[in-house]
Amino acid sequence: MRNFRLGRKVRMGLAVVAGLAAVWSGAVWTALPAQAATGPVSSTPAYGTPQLTRTGATEQVRQLVQCGGTMYAVGTFTQINRGSANYIRHNAFSFSATSPFTVSSWNPDVNGIVNSIAFGRNCAQAYLGGLFTSVHGTAVHNLAEVSASTGAVTSAFAHSANGQVETLVSYGTHLLTGGYFTSINGSSAHSYFTSLNVATGRDDGFLALAISGHYQFPGVADNPTRIYNQQLSHGGTLDLVEGDFTSAGGRSRQQIFMLNLSGGHAAVTSWNSWAFYGNCATIEPFYLQSAAWSPNDAKIYVATTGYHPNGMPLGATPRTGLCDAAAAFPSTQATVSRLWINYAGCDSLYSTAADASTVYIAGHERWADNGRDCDAAGRGAVAAPGMAGLSPATGAVTFNPTRARGYGADDMLLTSAGLWIASDNYAGSAACGHVYGHAGLCFLAYRT
Repeated sequence: MRNFRLGRKVRMGLAVVAGLAAVWSGAVWTALPAQAATGPVSSTPAYGTPQLTRTGATEQVRQLVQCGGTMYAVGTFTQINRGSANYIRHNAFSFSATSPFTVSSWNPDVNGIVNSIAFGRNCAQAYLGGLFTSVHGTAVHNLAEVSASTGAVTSAFAHSANGQVETLVSYGTHLLTGGYFTSINGSSAHSYFTSLNVATGRDDGFLALAISGHYQFPGVADNPTRIYNQQLSHGGTLDLVEGDFTSAGGRSRQQIFMLNLSGGHAAVTSWNSWAFYGNCATIEPFYLQSAAWSPNDAKIYVATTGYHPNGMPLGATPRTGLCDAAAAFPSTQATVSRLWINYAGCDSLYSTAADASTVYIAGHERWADNGRDCDAAGRGAVAAPGMAGLSPATGAVTFNPTRARGYGADDMLLTSAGLWIASDNYAGSAACGHVYGHAGLCFLAYRT
């Protein structure tokens, strides 16, 4: 039911730069993933994608990002397999985004976990964030810019954060950087969430949000302030941000807030919901770990952990609150109420993505539509291990290919070609859509 956690992601579009959708921001193009097709995707995974080599150790892909015709994967792993070939890759590798999904020679050789990756103009530079001290043989601290072709560190970009970097998004000349840090590249002015100049790595002041606070209630586990995840809107000017905080930009916010990036400085918008303020179990006080935009940016879908509401007996039904659930909210600039909710029966969800037909959710869940029991299938529950697809209108299950649960799917990326799922190989987990051989990576293509 519970698992170890670390987590991230981003997505979106307009013009095309190096084969990618992009939006003009200031003086540069910001690369955005292409708009997805209508969907749903196939329930049978594509053949021949790379996978984590099953060595007995649990390894994990944390995030997938496509830049041009290349897919980049980061996480915590040592070796990748494709077909009959094995490749030594420490925590970052790349491969062709189309069949035969050939693994490239790119090898930054990172000595610790990589949580997030973002890209500069024309996909020439990659930014890595995580918990590490060496990249390509160069001493760094949790942050680095590397060549997207050689993996070598770019020395002109400052590369030192005093805490783990969890999430990176490139927006024009800004690298929006979130994590556990209180000082980054010599600046302590904007703890936890800092905008860095993409050329120098220095704090450029675009983010000045005074992130603070953490969740406090009887018996709660340690939960330090941090920024954990973010997702750029398809329009390219709004950013959803998740983390452990109670205040952002001078506004009361918990679990999540929305940023307007279109001005000279990013600003927290009036979008909010009282649903985000409820407490889940003491062991999982921060639970809203992922979100996704609908294709027209009119709705926001969230995926949560949390186990069960704080103080609620395990057998109490029906479930309430946002704990261990997927839910939809309007993106209206106001205090909003949820449109629907689908409970996983006290199993965690870690990622979500959406096209016009389907809201995809994934984690290490056993069920969907299970709001009437906890750690067991209640009346009306649908067996949907590892992932499911929901109706954007009602939240009901409409797509159920299944996936080996493992620790849980940490990221999902929708491209114009289909849905990529990033996960792990815990206990030999390697099945996707009932097909074996997809440990850590699975691709469900759009039907043609």
